[in-house]
Amino acid sequence: MDLTKTTFGPFELFSLRTGDFRLDGGAMFGVVPKTLWNKSLEADENNRIPMTMRCLLIKSNNTGKVYLIDNGVGDKFDEKMAGIYDLDFTTYTLDKSLEFHGFAKEDITDIIFSHLHFDHCGGSTYFDENGSLKYAFPNAVHHVNEKHWETATNPNKRERASFLKENIEPLKSFDKMSMVGDDHLFEEGLSTIVVNGHTLGQQLPVIQAEGKTIVFMADLLPTHVHVPLPWVMGYDMYPAQTLLEKEDFLNKASEGEWFLYLEHDAHEEVIQVSSDGRRFKVSNKLLLNEI
Repeated sequence: MDLTKTTFGPFELFSLRTGDFRLDGGAMFGVVPKTLWNKSLEADENNRIPMTMRCLLIKSNNTGKVYLIDNGVGDKFDEKMAGIYDLDFTTYTLDKSLEFHGFAKEDITDIIFSHLHFDHCGGSTYFDENGSLKYAFPNAVHHVNEKHWETATNPNKRERASFLKENIEPLKSFDKMSMVGDDHLFEEGLSTIVVNGHTLGQQLPVIQAEGKTIVFMADLLPTHVHVPLPWVMGYDMYPAQTLLEKEDFLNKASEGEWFLYLEHDAHEEVIQVSSDGRRFKVSNKLLLNEI
């Protein structure tokens, strides 16, 4: 399994993949014509592009906490839904990835949700042999932005399909749910940036150490192909807001030489970006252990 790890100041970072899937290329690139995006990400016969669900495990040597950022789609989809998204767990699952790095679900002390769309939080629960929903991480405090929690539990009609009942309802009664505000500080060197274009209250975890910055990109920048400013997903609730947030973020990322950890890119794990004053481009592609 091509899963990497690195030591980053007081943190140990572990790349995890929870499975692969496909989404409609048109939806993933909004108003951008297929003739452009298909050059970089070739679509299948159903117009779907390859994607993955890449999470990040952070072990803090300062506090002893073990953070998991997002947890994939889980295994609750029936055959029809799995077929729609071409879910593939042949190589990667969350359990396999954790085991590869020497961890178990019981070791996780904190889960940081970027947001609660089904491909980011579905692994939080599972059906037992009796068909009852159980919590996959019983020892972990589950952190979600308070503004996003309101969105997820009272979604608009357009976004409702992304907040699946079997994912959201159990969390409502979980005694380890934690509502956090914008720009939350979990501990020294681990905080969040909140953006609201894709969905209200999406939080991007930020890890800082040794003068370097790593940002977990979630759905602000799902793949390296999405770096150009107008390349915004049709899935975004507020695409004009995403455009503004991307420009502000990429300016900071370019100036600060930030490392951008990509959750959904099937080919690239980490990138850096640069700007010539007119447009942004990928300036570096690397693995977590190369930072």
